[in-house]
Amino acid sequence: MPVTFIIIAITGIVSFMAFKNNRLMNDLILWPPAITRQHEYHRLVTYGVVHADFGHLFFNMLTLYFFGQVMEGFFTGRLGGFGFALFYIGGLVVSILPTYLKNRTNPNYRSLGASGAVSAVLFSFVLLAPWQKIIVLVIPMPAILYAVLYTGYSIFMDRRGQGNVNHSAHLWGAAYGVIFTLLMDQRVLPYFLNQLSHPSF
Repeated sequence: MPVTFIIIAITGIVSFMAFKNNRLMNDLILWPPAITRQHEYHRLVTYGVVHADFGHLFFNMLTLYFFGQVMEGFFTGRLGGFGFALFYIGGLVVSILPTYLKNRTNPNYRSLGASGAVSAVLFSFVLLAPWQKIIVLVIPMPAILYAVLYTGYSIFMDRRGQGNVNHSAHLWGAAYGVIFTLLMDQRVLPYFLNQLSHPSF
């Protein structure tokens, strides 16, 4: 079974369980003081298998389903059978670290959801197929255009500091996805630049 499907299955099952089990949710969610004081480092990963609601879960897992399989093939070819799992877990950790460090003594802060790691997968995909048409809220657009709009929106919302969405994790996840992919294969950058210079829709 593809690793992508395993991640989706685990995330879906645990999220549904946590919807009705507050204790499970509290044990897995990113709550910085639990890491700082109690050294519960597992929360840097487990926060990504719980979600706020069904819509939050559905959007993340649908995005992972469409782009994860392509990137799983890429990373498996370079890191072996667990390459994509390593990349994905790394995305969870790297995308949330700035948030954790900023709020490590804040008892009122919590964060959850796989958005940071999913952003890593999406932006890694953009490097390989920048002009691939994707559907965003029923609107078709090239992947590279979505990446630009997504980044701009996340930066704007992160600076505003309003709402319950961790836009910082989206940005750091995206950056991680790009950097990790380029480190895995140096041919990706010239390929990406060449693709950008030859638009195709």
